[in-house]
Amino acid sequence: MLQQSIAIGPLGFSLHQLVLVMAFLMALLVGALLGRRHNVAVSDTLITVFFIAFIAARVVFVVRYWGAYDGIIARFDIRDGGFDLTGGIIAGLGYASWVLWRSSRQRWPLSGALLAGGLTWGLIVGSTALIEQQSRPLPNTPLVDLSGQSTNLPQLAHQTQQPIVVNLWASWCPPCIREMPVFEEAQNAEQGITFVFVNQGEDAQHIEAFMHQHELSLDNVWLDQRNALGEATGAHAMPTTLFYSAEGKLLNTHFGELSRATLHQGLERLR
Repeated sequence: MLQQSIAIGPLGFSLHQLVLVMAFLMALLVGALLGRRHNVAVSDTLITVFFIAFIAARVVFVVRYWGAYDGIIARFDIRDGGFDLTGGIIAGLGYASWVLWRSSRQRWPLSGALLAGGLTWGLIVGSTALIEQQSRPLPNTPLVDLSGQSTNLPQLAHQTQQPIVVNLWASWCPPCIREMPVFEEAQNAEQGITFVFVNQGEDAQHIEAFMHQHELSLDNVWLDQRNALGEATGAHAMPTTLFYSAEGKLLNTHFGELSRATLHQGLERLR
């Protein structure tokens, strides 16, 4: 649910990103109210905590998947969404603990702000995680392959008995184009995982011309001209990649462009 995406003009956001922003704003609000009572401002400290957590989450992720990046520039490119949540939380709380130890005046306002932000994020994420454990099966949306034959994801899962990675894409989407070679490489290397590429809203002739133009060789390229799969999965912006277990359970969703590192992270739970 939280990995569903929304599109605002040319921009797309996942609901999880919006929840993080909401939690940060709640922390700022509570920090401002408590800070007024104690005559101390904590907004600058909260912004620093967030910044340190953000940087640390990226650094830890890059270190974990260092060999999956081609060079330094790629490691700085955060468009792949590669962040280590645990590393970011530890770094942010570490800095906050140091401030609480050094500055007694900020102790109560900052503690209250961090608690409010953490509870906001934790309650929303926790409740939706419980809901998702009981829902979100492999959608049986009617689709067709490039030859016009009807098919769907549960049928493919039954045939292969393998985990399935579903990529929703379109030829007009630049991030989709950039990640296609990454998927092609993974499809050739991962024999125990099935990859499906569901085009949103375009016809077979256009897709075949696109594949030829970019010299791509992909299996399981399917058509969804009515964008029904995107509606069923809550993927309203592209690219979106869904990771399903062999039993058809949704394990992870990645909104936005994938790099080798973020794709490798997603595949780890499927192996």
